[in-house]
Formats: sequence, structure tokens, C-alpha cells
Amino acid sequence: MYEQMWYMFQYADAFIALPGGLGTLEPLFNIASWEILKIDRKPLGFLNVNGFYDGLLTIFDHVVEAEFMTQEARQLIISSSNVKQLIDQMINLAPELGLPMRQVNQNP
Repeated sequence: MYEQMWYMFQYADAFIALPGGLGTLEPLFNIASWEILKIDRKPLGFLNVNGFYDGLLTIFDHVVEAEFMTQEARQLIISSSNVKQLIDQMINLAPELGLPMRQVNQNP
């Protein structure tokens, strides 16, 4: 698992989480932590199919309200139920993180 995460961090420009279980969430929490700590800042998006991640996103908002995460850090974790919209948000976030994003061909 750690080798897989190393490859993800090394070669990915961004990360998108599809609905999944602990095997999906564990590396995403690591990615989010690294972004917040500014170790490796890459856009992180949750594809919120049928509201799958609504509860988790609410928890993130609660963590901000409890002052265990800044609003700035919370804004690094984006979501959408629409793939194109999510990718557009991630591309728009990249310059704020100081990252060049490779061109994404969104026209099949």
C-alpha cells in the first residue's frame, strides 16, 4: 500500500476519490494531511455521486467549526457530483496552490 501511495504522490497532478470504503479513504486522508501541512499540495476532489460523501464533507465542516482545521485547509478539499465540474474546480485550484496543471483533454 505504501509503495502504491508513493507512486500516486510522485506521478499524479491531482487526486479524485470515487465512492469507496476505507481503502479509498485512508490514502485520501494522507493526501489531505500532506496538503494541509504543505508537504505536497495537489488538488483533492471527491466525486460525490448521489451524495455519497455528504456525511464526510459535513464532518470536515464540523472540524473547521471546532477549530481543528482552518477554513483555508477545508477549501483544499473540493467536491462535486459532476465530473466535468469537479475537474474544472481542480484546474482552477491548482494555480492557487502554486501548481502548473497539465492540460486536460475534456473532449472525448
